[in-house]
Amino acid sequence: MKDHVRARLIKNHIFKGMVMLFAFISLLPLLLILYYITKNGISVINWDFLTQLPRPIGEAGGGVFNAIMGTIMLIVLSCVLSVPFGIAAGIYLAENKEGRLSSLVRLCVVVLQGTPSIVIGIIAYAWIVVPLRTFSALSGGIALCIMMLPVIIKTTEETLKLIPYHLKEASLALGVPYYKTILKVILPSGLSGILTGILLSVARITGETAPLLFTAFGNQFMNWNIFKPVDSLPYRIFYYAMSPYPEWHTFAWGASFVLVVLTLAFNLIARGVSIKWKIQF
Repeated sequence: MKDHVRARLIKNHIFKGMVMLFAFISLLPLLLILYYITKNGISVINWDFLTQLPRPIGEAGGGVFNAIMGTIMLIVLSCVLSVPFGIAAGIYLAENKEGRLSSLVRLCVVVLQGTPSIVIGIIAYAWIVVPLRTFSALSGGIALCIMMLPVIIKTTEETLKLIPYHLKEASLALGVPYYKTILKVILPSGLSGILTGILLSVARITGETAPLLFTAFGNQFMNWNIFKPVDSLPYRIFYYAMSPYPEWHTFAWGASFVLVVLTLAFNLIARGVSIKWKIQF
């Protein structure tokens, strides 16, 4: 009997060791990527790099301040456009599990989620850039908004499905109108999952370059007008990496490091907001 128990314990330890090994192997590529970006990019980071505009070829120095502000502008603009529509569509799908319209919406979400980003960029170019006859931050925000919608819709729907139905019944039984039940009972209960969906969608669009080549296009100067071309970190990295100048290659690594840090900052801020809201609730 003791030998049987000892054999089971040995198998258990072997299995745990294999799980830990495979988990480390799955994390290894991410760790190597972060190490390589940090190694090559952190040496470029200084105050001038973060606060100055790009300089012409042949002039030393310069920075990516316009790209940082442009990236933040595009993210905020795409969130403003996508979050209300995405949450509304998610609520509709969660409340209407069956029906032709809900099935059609789910099919459109799946198809849109699998659409290549460059195709979305071309569509935004045809819909926005061509009629306006100019590249702009607005067209870039709309392209990124389209990419965010499937993730927000799906996570909102799945989150609201997990909320106990008795919360909705109790609210309606107390005479609370349906729309107030959704806004003040159902949505607050699923805030954590909805924020997770928004985070995932932001993480998806932060590093996208292809749609911005057809929409926002890029700008060497600082621009706050959403109807004019705007720069972004992914485009600036692409532009510098494709150049034949070694100094610009170094700047590309620095911009890559800034992009990684910016993405991490958005995740931490959203996580902190979610935890603080839970405590208040």
